[in-house]
Amino acid sequence: MPRGEFAGRLRCGLSCAAGAAVLAAIFLVAAAQARARQPNAEYAARRARLLAAVDAPVVLFGYTGNENTLEFLRFQQEENFYYLTGHNEEGAAVVLVPAPRAGKSYSGPREILFLPPNNPGKESWNGPRLAPTDPGIAEKTGFADVQEFPRLAGVVKQLAEIYPRIYTLLPGTHSTGYPHAQVWSDWLRKQAPGAALEDVAPKIAALRQVKSPGEIALITRAVEVSVDAHLEAMKTLRPGEYEYQVAARMQFIHANEGCTEEAYAPIVGTGINSTILHYDSLEARIQEGDIVVLDVACAQDGYAADVTRTLPANGHFTPRQREIYDIVLGAQNAAIAAVKPGVIMSRANPASPASIAYDYIDAHGKDREGRSLGRYYIHGLSHDIGLNVHDPGISNTPLQPGMVITIEPGIYLPEEKLGVRIEDDVLVTETGAKVLSARLPRTADEVEAIMAQAHPAPAVPDENRIAANEKSAVASLRTLNTACVTYSASFGAGFPAKLSYLGNVEPKATGGVTPTTANLIADDLASGTKDGYFFVYHPSVALGGVGVTYTLQANPVTPGQTGRRYFYTDQSGVIRSNPSQPATRSDPPVR
Repeated sequence: MPRGEFAGRLRCGLSCAAGAAVLAAIFLVAAAQARARQPNAEYAARRARLLAAVDAPVVLFGYTGNENTLEFLRFQQEENFYYLTGHNEEGAAVVLVPAPRAGKSYSGPREILFLPPNNPGKESWNGPRLAPTDPGIAEKTGFADVQEFPRLAGVVKQLAEIYPRIYTLLPGTHSTGYPHAQVWSDWLRKQAPGAALEDVAPKIAALRQVKSPGEIALITRAVEVSVDAHLEAMKTLRPGEYEYQVAARMQFIHANEGCTEEAYAPIVGTGINSTILHYDSLEARIQEGDIVVLDVACAQDGYAADVTRTLPANGHFTPRQREIYDIVLGAQNAAIAAVKPGVIMSRANPASPASIAYDYIDAHGKDREGRSLGRYYIHGLSHDIGLNVHDPGISNTPLQPGMVITIEPGIYLPEEKLGVRIEDDVLVTETGAKVLSARLPRTADEVEAIMAQAHPAPAVPDENRIAANEKSAVASLRTLNTACVTYSASFGAGFPAKLSYLGNVEPKATGGVTPTTANLIADDLASGTKDGYFFVYHPSVALGGVGVTYTLQANPVTPGQTGRRYFYTDQSGVIRSNPSQPATRSDPPVR
């Protein structure tokens, strides 16, 4: 998912076996929770690193659950609060206290988690919540001191008498949505009017850039499930369906494999929509010859993947589509090869992966006016991923082992209705880079090979392809001079039959289905044969992927005789008739 500028990076040196072990341990820690926590020691270590970087108390607030009133949204914790506490319930706060400055003393706890008091009435609606008085609350939260939220004001006032400053999250110049930071920084100013407030976000961002083994295990899991969803899309995407249908199948794969959170709103853009970076309407119907950008990924226990592929709607790139695709892929390969510790990603550095990708695109291919393509690469190459799909990072920070970034060049040509983006998730290692999403095909040949493995999926008929198959079948009909066939078909209940035929005789259809007249194609028949031939076509894709069983009763007649002569063809153009004996056939669903 593109971002305007490179936002950050991350870290690890975790083997596959170690990652699997850590992931298994995480799931065991919190099997009963909607979002699995990592071990308490993981969060405690993060808090200790933050306290080592500050010289004043840190006061952070979780979300209240009232930030968004949309009923279909599940609660998700404020990311920085979750990063330090692992607590994913509403109405909490945390206080972290470093050693006091010279001449001052503080005898209170260094870490305090504040939770709402127990509320049985509310829990009868929303389910059980942790409370300070719960048995074993220290073991459940990882905090030795857990207090009721109303006591926070008194603690803040006490700290303000000792420390001249308090760290918290302050509103930024680009803050959007509910003003969480503004609301709680205003609250702090009322409780401690004499204390200066300082933004703690940059210090937490520096910690979040380098990922722990546990974090990398979760990101890797999200990537693997996202890859499965993309593979399914490659095997099922076809002209005639809608963008939202593609997204729905991919989201089903995510949830079915245990990733119940989307990393971001899915982007499935066909035709001109492939050139819109954050397109999210998903209402267009995919047309024959379209290119389709699929930027869809899930999150595992809060940790996001970010994967994009660009597919030809009919399974085959046109020469121009392949040309642009190969340029984007070449830029991505060159950029990935340049990823290693110590590298700065910004395009301000002419040797950076970002500069390498841009220069590659600008030196290959032309637009319709003969101009270089660099002007159509309109976003940054990379961003961090983690608890946010655009995880915070510090610009111009050299890459370190354990950072996890995206590499996602793209070219967008609106005048050609042609956009191509290829995005993979990359772990910075001690010696270079590991592509976490490498299992998902990237080359044009690989993509076409996977799409050739198509299997049935619910879809609407592709009228263009139906017409082409009818013409193919007519060519075969010209060679058949004898056949008088009685046609009957049994269709799945509730599905409409779409039949097109020559002449004015309706075929019989059993099961309560009434055929409809369409597509008179007598002109396609050879001269002198059209009088007696009635062409019957039934594409099973019109039945939503349900197969068709039909019976053909055939009797020989004199060659050239006019009359009712029916021929059934499947979508490949094969004539389904037998002029010498009755035949019953069952066709599977055909895409």
